[in-house]
Amino acid sequence: MNTLRLGTTSLLRSFRSTPAKRTLATASSEPLVKTELYDLHVELGGDMVPFAGYELPVLYKAENGGVMKEHLWCRDEGKAAMFDVSHMGQIRWHGKDRAEFLEKIVVGDMKGLAPGSGCLSLVINADGGIIDDTVITNAGDHIYMVVNGATKFGDMKHFKEQMEAFGGDVTMEYLEDSMQLLAIQGPGAATAVAKILPDGFDLTNMAFMTGVDTILGGFEGCRITRCGYTGEDGFEIAMPAASTVSIATMLLEDPTVNPTGLGARDSLRLEAGLCLYGNDIDGNTTPVDGVLGWTMGGPKGRRRKEGGFLGAEHILTPDGKFKKSTKKRVGIMGMKAPAREHTEIYDATGEKLIGEITSGTYSPCLKRSIAMGYVETGMHKAGTEIMLKIRNKMQKAEVTKMPFVESRYYRVPE
Repeated sequence: MNTLRLGTTSLLRSFRSTPAKRTLATASSEPLVKTELYDLHVELGGDMVPFAGYELPVLYKAENGGVMKEHLWCRDEGKAAMFDVSHMGQIRWHGKDRAEFLEKIVVGDMKGLAPGSGCLSLVINADGGIIDDTVITNAGDHIYMVVNGATKFGDMKHFKEQMEAFGGDVTMEYLEDSMQLLAIQGPGAATAVAKILPDGFDLTNMAFMTGVDTILGGFEGCRITRCGYTGEDGFEIAMPAASTVSIATMLLEDPTVNPTGLGARDSLRLEAGLCLYGNDIDGNTTPVDGVLGWTMGGPKGRRRKEGGFLGAEHILTPDGKFKKSTKKRVGIMGMKAPAREHTEIYDATGEKLIGEITSGTYSPCLKRSIAMGYVETGMHKAGTEIMLKIRNKMQKAEVTKMPFVESRYYRVPE
C-alpha cells in the first residue's frame, strides 16, 4: 500500500472537506480577488482554489510539490516554505488612545507592549465568544494588526461599531491589497530571509513575536515580524504590492525555499496544535473553552484582574479567575482512520456522546491520524480513553496533549 499517496489524499480531503468554512468564498457573483503573486503561482504549477474570497494555491504541481512534500519540506533542517497569505487583513491603528481602545476589543495587554513587541490576542464579542484571533504589534507610532482573511470585513464592521461607542482619539487604517503578505516558515527561514535584508540587520537578536519596519531586497516600505502558523521558526513579511513579485522571486531563487500551498499550511498548523478560525474557535467559543486563556496573561496580570474588554464578565470572575467551562479543546490520537470535522466523540463505553471533532488530518511527520476537538470538561485530561464514530463505526482513540509535533519557535541565545 502506498502510504505517501494515502497520506496526500487524506490531507487534501481534509482541506477540501468543509468549503463553507475553509474557503469562505463570497456567495455572490463577485469575482475572486487575485493576489500580486497569482501569475507566479500559476507559472510554478499552483493548483488555484477559492479561499476567503481570493484565488490561492492549495498545492503546487511541481517536483517538490504536493501537500505531503510541501509539508515535510517546511519541517526539514535548513529548508523553508514560502506561503502567500496576502488574503489576510492588515490594519494600522493611529491616535493617542489606540492602545486604550484596543483593550476594549481584545483580551491582551496592549498598553504593556514595548515598541517592536507583539502578541497573539483574541477579539471578543459581547457574549464572551471569539470573533477572531489576531497578531498585534506595537510599531511605535502606530499599532499593527493582522486579522484572518475570512473574517476581516466582519472584524472591521465590529471595530467601527466599537469605535463609535468609544469616542476617544483612535483611527483605523485598513491597508486593503496595497500591502501584500508572505510567510516564510521552517528551520531555514532565517537564513533565507537574511539574504534580502539590509546588511547588518540583526536576526540573531530578533525575538519571536517582534517586528520592525525595514527594507527587503532593496525595496522600502516593508515590515518583518518573527511569527508564524506552523510551529517552526519563521517570519511574516509585508511589502507594497508593486514590490511583491520581485521579493518573492528573490526568495525563491534560494534552492532551500519551496513555494507552499494552503493544504500544507493546514496540516502544519494542526500538527502544531494551532486553531483554525471557523473550525476550532468561533463566536460561540470562549477563550476558556478553547484553552486560550493564556492570551490574557497570568492570574496576577492586569488584564485578568481588570478585565475591561467586551464580554469579560462571561469569561472572568470579579477576582480574575476563569469562569467554569462545560467543554475543553483537546488533541486526539490513536484512531485507525482519519477523523473529520463533526465526527462524534463518545466516552470509552461508546454510549455517551461527549463532544465533536473540529479539525482532523493525516500527520505527515507522525505518519498517523491526528485530530482536534471539544469534549466535556472532566473528559479532557491526556490519556482519557474515548471512542470516535467514524463512518458509522466506533473506533478507539485517546485524548492527548498538543502540539502533536514539538514546536521550534525561535529563542534568542542567552
